Amino acid sequence: MNPPIAEGTVAVIDGVRRVYYDGYWIKVYDPPADSLKAKKQLIQALTRRLFNHVEHGINIPGKRLEDTRRAYEAEQDPARKRVKGAMLAGALFNRATDIFTKLVELQELGIEIDTDNALMRECGFCLQEALNLGRLVLHRSGEEGIDELWGEPFRAFSIPVEAFYDSRYIKIAQTLRDIDRLGAVMSSTLGAIPMYDGIQRLIAHFTTAAKVKCETLRTDPDIFDVWSDFVVASEELAAFAPQLSHSVNAADQQLATDGQRLLLQGRDLVTFITRARVPMPKSTREFIERMETFAARARMQGQPPLAGPLPY
Repeated sequence: MNPPIAEGTVAVIDGVRRVYYDGYWIKVYDPPADSLKAKKQLIQALTRRLFNHVEHGINIPGKRLEDTRRAYEAEQDPARKRVKGAMLAGALFNRATDIFTKLVELQELGIEIDTDNALMRECGFCLQEALNLGRLVLHRSGEEGIDELWGEPFRAFSIPVEAFYDSRYIKIAQTLRDIDRLGAVMSSTLGAIPMYDGIQRLIAHFTTAAKVKCETLRTDPDIFDVWSDFVVASEELAAFAPQLSHSVNAADQQLATDGQRLLLQGRDLVTFITRARVPMPKSTREFIERMETFAARARMQGQPPLAGPLPY
């Protein structure tokens, strides 16, 4: 029996350097040197990434921070206050990025910036407050918020760059695990129904492409093939049509419609977490519950024999 692999083990597998976390060997990238400039570039990239995945309208310029705070504090309606809180979080992130950018510019002019500099502390306060408000922000799809994304800029500010990169591999491993969980429940549920004959191969292809995309940085030379493979696998999965006999009854027609809706929802959820590279536990749990309910209904209803494409 082989001994267990220690978390954080690094090995070269098929010519690619990988690190082991949570049952997955993840592609490793060399972190940049730990400097204020590297931190600035990292925080800027993380902030852009954050706004790319969250609801629209919250990317408020840092110079409007005080206006945004007043609007948030004055709001009484709970629903509107949530939105304004999300806008305040966005303004805080942008203010922190503005401060850090100027500090790096000063450092490049030869001015020494200490870690206890007042502006450095202000930058940290902005990121911390934004992190606390992150619970108010939804994913762009309207699904749950992604707390992990809100924590990343603050973590990048607070710890060495190399340590930040190491922490990201743990999150990627957790994301890969959830991609596998979603793929497994989709495959076992839909694959057990005759009208979905052939779906398991497409799901496996899609989740494999999703995991490769999840571990691959946009700056990687392989990204052109990796992204293309992922998009094509997603399109092929979405194009699948369940098959029923031409004499399909209303109950089976509804089952086919509901199954197709779940298939697309699962594809979208895998896409969301793949692109964000962090888990979405609430959405994942709720989707699995919906699949289990659908599976129970399909078992009770029984299935007609496979015959031909679903009529329209």
